[in-house]
Amino acid sequence: MTVYVSPQTQTQEAPAARSDLLRIENLNIYFGHTHVVRFVTMQIQPNTVTALIGPSGCGKTTFLRSLNRMHDLTPSARIEGTVNYHGENIYGKGVDAVDVRRRIGMVFQKPNPFPTMSIYDNVVAGLKLAGERRKSRLDEVVERSLKQAALWDEVKDRLKTPATGLSGGQQQRLCIARSLAVEPEVLLMDEPTSALDPQSTQRIEDLMSSLKEYVTVIIVTHNMQQAARVSDKTAFFLLDESVTSKEGQTSLIEFDDTDKLFTNPSDPRTEAYITGRFG
Repeated sequence: MTVYVSPQTQTQEAPAARSDLLRIENLNIYFGHTHVVRFVTMQIQPNTVTALIGPSGCGKTTFLRSLNRMHDLTPSARIEGTVNYHGENIYGKGVDAVDVRRRIGMVFQKPNPFPTMSIYDNVVAGLKLAGERRKSRLDEVVERSLKQAALWDEVKDRLKTPATGLSGGQQQRLCIARSLAVEPEVLLMDEPTSALDPQSTQRIEDLMSSLKEYVTVIIVTHNMQQAARVSDKTAFFLLDESVTSKEGQTSLIEFDDTDKLFTNPSDPRTEAYITGRFG
């Protein structure tokens, strides 16, 4: 796979600053014979936050996990269509799935720090796995990543203590720092605040706004107010079984600027969902 310049080292003269970073075309996802995500086409621009909303079971998380090949780990999963990253299909022949997941990181719904590791070792786990052993480099990455995750000031004096000693919100920000340590270009977040208290949720939301400087964020959320607060673009997913044509079967009903989608949606199903008439 082509080696790309990381967000931290790009200059202002880097080409294609606003071109599509991810271009998804006619994406279909199956688990066995079950057609879970249907005919999704959308484009993601760099340094934006995109929210994926829709009722439970409509395929939001399934779609999200397809963007860094997480479904490779599920034997019954089958992917059709393309997910182009910098113009290259991540499902193409010879593309390294591990490299894809380094460039397109993921933060899960429940914080999952490595329980036997310190805060410091959690952050640098990915770098050490890649063979980095220089202490000066590791120290630099720990400080940078924890600052980017808005956690440095809270933990800088206890980096060698167990990560499990952190609060739930701090653990989630640690997981974000761990993902940022390997300098991904995209960060996928699957309902990252659903298990957190309101104060921790606010910190994660504030963090997402600042993260756009470093990465492109795609977030699944059931909280429509959260989507309206944090995202630049919003995609509404729904599997409408009442329509049998290929066009009607698409899981992606509407994808637009967040302000427009929430104030003047183009599809009546979107309006029905965001006004609480179903879902």
